[in-house]
Amino acid sequence: MPANLTPQYLKAEEEYRRAGTLEEELKWLQVMLQEIPKHKGTDKLQAELKRKISEAKKQLQSERSTGRKTRGIRIPRQGAGTAVLLGGPNAGKSAFLRSMTRATPEVAPYPFTTKAPIPGMMPWEDVFVQLIDTPPITADYFEPYMHGLIRSADLALLLVDLGSDGGIEDCQAVLEHLSKTKTRLSAQSYLDEEDVGLSYTRAFLVPNKVDLEEAAVRLELLHELVPLDFPEYPISAEQGTGLEALRDAIYRSLDVVRVYSKLPTAKQPDLQRPFTFRRGSTVLDMAEEVHKELAKNLKFARVWGSAVHDGTVVKGDYVLQDKDVVELHV
Repeated sequence: MPANLTPQYLKAEEEYRRAGTLEEELKWLQVMLQEIPKHKGTDKLQAELKRKISEAKKQLQSERSTGRKTRGIRIPRQGAGTAVLLGGPNAGKSAFLRSMTRATPEVAPYPFTTKAPIPGMMPWEDVFVQLIDTPPITADYFEPYMHGLIRSADLALLLVDLGSDGGIEDCQAVLEHLSKTKTRLSAQSYLDEEDVGLSYTRAFLVPNKVDLEEAAVRLELLHELVPLDFPEYPISAEQGTGLEALRDAIYRSLDVVRVYSKLPTAKQPDLQRPFTFRRGSTVLDMAEEVHKELAKNLKFARVWGSAVHDGTVVKGDYVLQDKDVVELHV
């Protein structure tokens, strides 16, 4: 990508990468085209954006005329971020969701128990992370809406069944299927430099059922046959092995900060429900999250936190730190 892309463009690019619907894709493609610097260095990218906008419009028109949506399921984002659970049949995704959240998906020792996405909220200290269980992916079975779920997630957890000789083949089938699409897994989330429509979502490899006999042998074979550069977290969803380390890694991967709000008229801040923002976000970003009019009329803020003295007056460009207490003034 050209080195002089603006923060506004990069923000729109990130929103486009996470778009879960065609309407969202079109919206952020148009913003990207609007925000991209216009010079020879971006001519190729401008042409690619125009092509993608044209394609998105045609797809939307086709959906509206036929009544058939390619991405028919949209789960609202909640909490500090979203991790989507992927894997083949019997990988243990539903058992993992039950162990990490209060969700109660059906758990059974036969394939295709999960027939539709099921969300749950995973606690981490005083915040929650959204986990989404999904139907299994096989060489012959892949729900079209899965593209939107994977793209829009902050993280994908690729679970592998170490309790079966077929678990490794199932993992290979997931990766091979995604390799033929525009939605793929990687050690980091990004858009392809040569193809704006090719989206990579950050992934963890999660070998499951490490407590079972021959799991260690199968794990070694997994490393040999499926060499991946994803961070790896072996677990047993049923026995609880490795779950706390993975819980912490999931939250840390989001790279967010918690911010507590304080009303000017209140003596104490609200420490029960922190806002969460991507690291690098500002006081102005917080004001926009609360209300657009508040951001428009923001005069200053007072901050209590690790980077400032208590009650320091700051402007909208102050970069939020984890556990800051912020008092917005208009």
